[in-house]
Amino acid sequence: MRIPKSWIKPIARRIIANLISKDLVEPLVPQETLIEVTESIVLDELLVEDRLNEEVRQLLKKYESEIEKGRLDYRKLFELTKQKLVKERNIIL
Repeated sequence: MRIPKSWIKPIARRIIANLISKDLVEPLVPQETLIEVTESIVLDELLVEDRLNEEVRQLLKKYESEIEKGRLDYRKLFELTKQKLVKERNIIL
């Protein structure tokens, strides 16, 4: 994750406060509930890349011996595999 986890709650608070103050939403549930849901959504979105990176690592384990022998460049393979998955799944990072 690119930002500290401790920043997520303040970010969620700010998002909800801005939406309410600009009359873009009219809360039908308590504001704290909105903040908690927003916090969950933000965290999930921030973890997309972490989950993708882990998946790429698992895929590249198949080629571990080739990489160790110096026949394949791990960083290049990692980036190419990641880009391919991003494109296939229409992931926005």
